[in-house]
Amino acid sequence: MTELVTIARPYAKALLDVASTNRTSWLALVRELSQVAHLPEVLSVISSPKVGCQQIVDLLISELTSPLKTASATKNFVRMLVETHRVQLLPEIATQFSILNNAQEGLADVTIESAFSIDGDRLSELVVALERKFQRRLKPIVKIDPKLIGGVRVIVGDKVHDTSIRARLSEMQAALIA
Repeated sequence: MTELVTIARPYAKALLDVASTNRTSWLALVRELSQVAHLPEVLSVISSPKVGCQQIVDLLISELTSPLKTASATKNFVRMLVETHRVQLLPEIATQFSILNNAQEGLADVTIESAFSIDGDRLSELVVALERKFQRRLKPIVKIDPKLIGGVRVIVGDKVHDTSIRARLSEMQAALIA
């Protein structure tokens, strides 16, 4: 995992420099490229030694729907990935691009796992409280996990704040066994 991050980060940084004005579109492009590159048909073409680099570049770009697909920077980026055999890094490049972009904007993604759906007002209140706790602006991603029973589990970067009933029951079980 750390190897992929180490290899993908320079590509993400370079792409962030190119995407200085339209980062949202570039992030969407990288995510779309990642999906296209992992289609079974595309994977078989990419792994074939009979197919040239330019053919692979043309194939990847032709499958895109992004308005940036005609940009010379897009073609150069895809060509560089194909020539260096780094197409499989696209998901991690997209992740690193998002992390670097968020860092420049003073944002962080927060994953909020809840046993039940969280409505707009409750979500807003929770995000405001979490922003105070983590001292940065947060972009929430809400996931429903009935296994939590109740409460929430919050993940910001490598920090986890688990106030779920399941976590509390696990703590009680550990205390009773000890």
